[in-house]
Amino acid sequence: MDQAFRGAHGVGLVDYQHNSKLRLKVEMERERDHELGQQMAAKLERQAHREV
Repeated sequence: MDQAFRGAHGVGLVDYQHNSKLRLKVEMERERDHELGQQMAAKLERQAHREV
């Protein structure tokens, strides 16, 4: 699990758990990625349902 977390976020799970500033940075990035994913999904949904 640590390797997956490190691969996804660039830091180890233990570092993430013990460093509050690092945790905040990772969570902000995760939130931004989630928002971008939601926007992309909405855009694709609109394109799928438009009339051509």
